[in-house]
Amino acid sequence: MVMEIEKRQAAEQIYYSAVDALADSDLPAAIEQFRAAIDTDDSFTDAWHGLIRALQDSGDLDTALSMALRLAQLHPDDVLAHTRLSILYQLQGKIPEAEAESARARILGWKHELKHTQNAVAGDLR
Repeated sequence: MVMEIEKRQAAEQIYYSAVDALADSDLPAAIEQFRAAIDTDDSFTDAWHGLIRALQDSGDLDTALSMALRLAQLHPDDVLAHTRLSILYQLQGKIPEAEAESARARILGWKHELKHTQNAVAGDLR
């Protein structure tokens, strides 16, 4: 457990450097650092999202799409992963795929909202 926390903290430090690089429009550095954060803790979804965005901004849509597909595989209930897939498909002109991922993201969002509402109601009943 302690090792997992240390991994996440190290990944977060790298991630914040990557975010700074992205804010400075240094896309190669941002991409490198987001990848390093993922290498440190591959469950850190914020780093995945940052990498995908940096790759998209750099114009490397194929790699961004590949990373988004991988993220959606690792975390199938991540609404933003499916939203990113929709955007990337749309940028590539793959409209049916974009619409399918958009629908998947909406459904997941509704499921998350329903679960949150059910948990809130259950809490009120206690």
